[in-house]
Amino acid sequence: MSSPAKKRKRDGDSSPKTRSIESFFKGPAVKRNQENEPEVTEQTLSDEALARKLQAEWDQEENAQSSLADGDQVATAASEVNTAPAAAPIPADATPEAPVTPKKNTLSLQSSTGTEDTVALAVPFDQSPQTFDATKYARELRSHWASEGGDASYALLTRAFVLANATTSRIKIVDTLVNFIRVLIEGDPSSLLPAVWLATNSISPPYDELELGLGGSSISKALKKIYGLDSQSLKTLYDRHGDAGDVAFEAKKRQTFTLVRPKPLKIKGVYESLLKVAKSKGSGSQETKQRIVEKLLQDTRGAEESRYIVRTLVQNLRIGAVKTTMLIALARAFLYSKPDGAEFTVRPQHELASMKKDQLAETYSNAEEIVKASYARHPNYNDLVPCLLEIGVTEELLIRCGLTLHIPLRPMLGSITRDLSDMLTKLQGRDFSCEYKYDGQRAQVHCDEQGKVSIFSRHLELMTEKYPDLVSLVPQIRGESVSSFILEGEVVAVDRETGDLQPFQTLTNRAKKNVEIGAITVNVCLFAFDLMYLNGEPLMDRPFRERRELLHSLFVEVTNRFTWVKSLDATSANSETVLEFFKGATDAKCEGIMVKVLDNTITANANANQAEESAPITNNIEIAEDPVPTDPSKPSKEKGTRRKALLSTYEPDKRLESWLKVKKDYSTSSETLDLIPIAGWHGQGRKAKWWSPILLAVRNPESGALEAVTKCMSGFTDKFYQANKDKYAEGSPNVISRPAYVEYYGAPDVWFEPQEVWEMAFADITLSPTYTAAIGLVSEERGLSLRFPRFLKAREDKGIDEATSRDYLALLWRKQAEKARVEGGQQEELGWQDD
Repeated sequence: MSSPAKKRKRDGDSSPKTRSIESFFKGPAVKRNQENEPEVTEQTLSDEALARKLQAEWDQEENAQSSLADGDQVATAASEVNTAPAAAPIPADATPEAPVTPKKNTLSLQSSTGTEDTVALAVPFDQSPQTFDATKYARELRSHWASEGGDASYALLTRAFVLANATTSRIKIVDTLVNFIRVLIEGDPSSLLPAVWLATNSISPPYDELELGLGGSSISKALKKIYGLDSQSLKTLYDRHGDAGDVAFEAKKRQTFTLVRPKPLKIKGVYESLLKVAKSKGSGSQETKQRIVEKLLQDTRGAEESRYIVRTLVQNLRIGAVKTTMLIALARAFLYSKPDGAEFTVRPQHELASMKKDQLAETYSNAEEIVKASYARHPNYNDLVPCLLEIGVTEELLIRCGLTLHIPLRPMLGSITRDLSDMLTKLQGRDFSCEYKYDGQRAQVHCDEQGKVSIFSRHLELMTEKYPDLVSLVPQIRGESVSSFILEGEVVAVDRETGDLQPFQTLTNRAKKNVEIGAITVNVCLFAFDLMYLNGEPLMDRPFRERRELLHSLFVEVTNRFTWVKSLDATSANSETVLEFFKGATDAKCEGIMVKVLDNTITANANANQAEESAPITNNIEIAEDPVPTDPSKPSKEKGTRRKALLSTYEPDKRLESWLKVKKDYSTSSETLDLIPIAGWHGQGRKAKWWSPILLAVRNPESGALEAVTKCMSGFTDKFYQANKDKYAEGSPNVISRPAYVEYYGAPDVWFEPQEVWEMAFADITLSPTYTAAIGLVSEERGLSLRFPRFLKAREDKGIDEATSRDYLALLWRKQAEKARVEGGQQEELGWQDD
């Protein structure tokens, strides 16, 4: 699921007290004789009867045909127990290594210690793929699984999670996933797809709208019922650990005896259970979901399985892996391994192991680009994984699993520029188009030959029901020669009579589902800006100029309902014209402009225009003579050399400089950053009842880590402070234990669940020995921090995956350093000296 995980409420002390089965699972039996053997009370017998009743219910669900007979047997057994004078004591010398095998259809108690899958726990997934023997482990595991149903056990996936969570090294995390995937490819390829879904913390593609719909109370009830906890014990554990998975881990670890199911959890079984939860609707659905959750917890073998089952249920695995990590792991795994009977070729392991570092990196990179490109065009593992199992990582993957109607492609993104001067410098010698950047919602519209219409958001969420007026508009805008298409545009709230643009906040007032055309009060206009698919043919490899021409010539405008984004074609020589266009965009209540390269080639007279391009334009905006070097510590390129031409093709899921954003916020003298609040300290004095200061972070898009960049205690109102304290109240699901994916050396009083983005202003960027942001990009020992950070506003329109990246922060630092160097040189020439 592309959007951030929804936060769940937790069942607290207010839950009614119920009789627990805690006494049934008390500590290990101790050696005792007949004289001091404690008398079995009626309470103990009632707990055992309750446990038997639970067992009978689970058996009935698992085997409907024999449910009546099993229920009778269990009821009879329970009756016999209730009339017996005493329960037989458990011998002190009974050990897990020599359990008594129960008869068929009878219950048995077994120590919860030693029930883990020791074969799966011994697999060293964190080895280098160049030395890891996947074939050996797959063979051993197949033999092990054969006695327990044949499918891959959930314990194997848990093993991969544990090893990934134990390191912050991106290389180790990728290696762990690569080796895990290889074992499934060779040992049980049918379990690979559900394993990928579980490892990516989702059960379906984002446009499928399948959600678990589990509240915190469901998980709390299951923990109390299965592990014998009462409300106070559960609260104590949660207050101590702050993570539902860690609570399950501790509860399972403390459980001494348990009713053990005859079969272990399977990867397929866990995934199918989650699908049942998501698809359970209507009357009685909550009870059904509750039983499934309890069954999953009941069947776990070992504390780690319990931890990750619960983390999966709350949709927060916390293993440091992101979408890109999984795609990289899949690409590399299929270089080494293939399933039995597959016809595609793989590279021998000894050949990959003998490659030089740069050769191996290139081999990996080529495979990763194919898999990433395929997923960007067709983001659905249900199609990608079967294709990989059949044909491997080949160019055919882009055809078999490519652009498809009614499956959204991941949108192309624009790079941020500081101001118009920066933009014009980047695009010297190139023809480009400037477009109004409207303050609306980006939309991807699909229409097939039968007239079916689907509309997707930039996060790939299906929002066709939100815009029935746009759906009804499609037959009017589609020209006679258009049978099918995928176009992209911005949905903006407008005044239907005057055509005046309305702010984004107005658009948010529209309902999201079950919208009736007659009940619409907020009218919208679709401003189209790109065409990616036409009449069965993808257009992404064509230049933007050609795609735009097709869009304008084959579709029909409808006043104040469908039109094109306002645009201006220019070159860097037209600086004054571009500036006027930018001012027009901001005057029209737009966010700024988008600038897009029109063609794949550099104009022939680029060098001739160099002098004119570097001349000052109005409003103190100047064009630098040379691009800012990527690193001031490295020598810049010789004068006269040209950068590689930027492509004007449509590149899904990429942020390239062939698309540039120039927003009015960036054009001011004060830069802002979008940061993620991750922790806080108890305030002092008047602020003692709030969190102040608050720790903020940038994101590392490669590793998925969050890197601390600054503390902030400026710009907050008392009202905001109070709301923030309420949101991140201690003991709530929004407060967690120290996360492994956050990089920070200090120890805040409380850690926040990363879930929102704040826009922050600051004076300048400095090197810091305390903060880890962008460490390794500008200095090997020190990260970057902000001087005088100030909170501006919460960016409700942005998810944490859209927060400022470490790379952009480093870019701003380099620009700042270069500007200081230039200004310092100018001062020296003019005789200016600091006192």
